[in-house]
Amino acid sequence: MQDHERAARQSLIDTCIGMNASGLSLHKSGNASLRWGGGLLITPTGRAYDRLQPEDIVYLEADGTCPPGQLIPSSEWRFHVDILNAFPACNAVVHVHSTHATALACLGRGIPAFHYMVAVAGGDRIPCAPYATFGTPALSANVLDALGGGYRACLMANHGQVATGKTLSEAYALAEEVENLARQYMLARSLGETRDLPADEMARVVEKFRTYGQQRSDD
Repeated sequence: MQDHERAARQSLIDTCIGMNASGLSLHKSGNASLRWGGGLLITPTGRAYDRLQPEDIVYLEADGTCPPGQLIPSSEWRFHVDILNAFPACNAVVHVHSTHATALACLGRGIPAFHYMVAVAGGDRIPCAPYATFGTPALSANVLDALGGGYRACLMANHGQVATGKTLSEAYALAEEVENLARQYMLARSLGETRDLPADEMARVVEKFRTYGQQRSDD
């Protein structure tokens, strides 16, 4: 195994250990993947993250085929494969059962434009994909539909949330932000109805987010 591949595999392990440590996903729940070569690297199913070694990370072909001699991939491998195939600009996927996002998802609710930071996920809301049994083509189809139209994250009814990114760290940071927004939204709703931002304002914010952050200026 080349050093750069070992580092990529270790980054998945570190991400999942971070999910445990932060409370984004407890114990063996949640999973993560990273585009690699002609396919992807993904965490295995049913293994404690703090006991994983780089060799335990599973490589899948772009069609989801698992070459022999590996551990069994995450039970959610299908939507990881389908997301990476459907969205070429996405290179990483993080799926977690974070507390507040999951609570909203158990009500079948997404997160509306109660705060401008909702636009960090690519649109004027964070949608909630309809429920389907975990690991099934139906769930993957629902997640792809929810992410259509430029969304980078969504909730999954009675399940959790999924976040994507150009890098693994970007996908993880978005999952953290979705959880934070879910917590804030639930707190605001406990006080009353939220004053959601209008569509034209959210369109402006979404556009501003396209160039948000440090940009290299022309000398």
